[in-house]
Amino acid sequence: MLEINNLTKIFYKGTPNENTAVKNINLDVKNGDFITIVGSNGAGKSTLLNSIAGVFPVDKGRIILDDQDITKKCEYKCAQNIGRVFQNPLAGTSPEMTIEENLSLAISKSKNISLRWGLTKSKRKRMRDHLEKIDLGLEKRLTTKVKLLSGGQRQALTLLMATVANPSLLLLDEHTAALDPATAIKIKNLTSELVNENNITTLMITHNMEDAIKLGNRLIMMDGGEVIYDIKKEEKENLTIEKLMKMFEVKHGGKFTNDRMLLSV
Repeated sequence: MLEINNLTKIFYKGTPNENTAVKNINLDVKNGDFITIVGSNGAGKSTLLNSIAGVFPVDKGRIILDDQDITKKCEYKCAQNIGRVFQNPLAGTSPEMTIEENLSLAISKSKNISLRWGLTKSKRKRMRDHLEKIDLGLEKRLTTKVKLLSGGQRQALTLLMATVANPSLLLLDEHTAALDPATAIKIKNLTSELVNENNITTLMITHNMEDAIKLGNRLIMMDGGEVIYDIKKEEKENLTIEKLMKMFEVKHGGKFTNDRMLLSV
């Protein structure tokens, strides 16, 4: 359902600071795949997700989502079919709007429905039902402005907003990295629940190798803007952190030195 062919993105092209962040990436993602993505700093992980989401134009290659070429689509058009959750809990919601207004926009984002018409009695019931599942008491606070929520509550709301309209693709860019350990575990569990319950095709960047191995049915390791390993379900089930680090060292020709990932082991 997602095909990436020879994708290349170059920053500062033609200058002394030229940087090929993503280099000739080919990826075939099947419907329902939950792919975790790991790699050292500067490996191209976030650039790959941003390219898919239409954040910036790519220099070469094609991106096909649900048989539609979205390579040249801008970010707001891609957002109609792609849900995103960012590392910063403040990035995925509108702070001056209420919980119900944020959710209403998420539910109706591809239907051109205004807020005034979108906030119906049936929709409010649907919101409460969804919010009850995340077990943070937000179903009782529909009219609370989002700026009054904690970081964990906002990230849970953002995750719900990203999945409530059943997107074709969900992109998670280290979405638990800025949270305290207890809240991060809750958000990871919620992620698995929502993705599995709705069979949402997902790409998730993580700095935690244990999570990368435990979650999902595929693991991709990137280095130098390229995919160096694509580990499928059977092989992934027998994978350990030690094996993964050794595989990186063999391909990279040196030891794995990403402090964030090593500290999260």
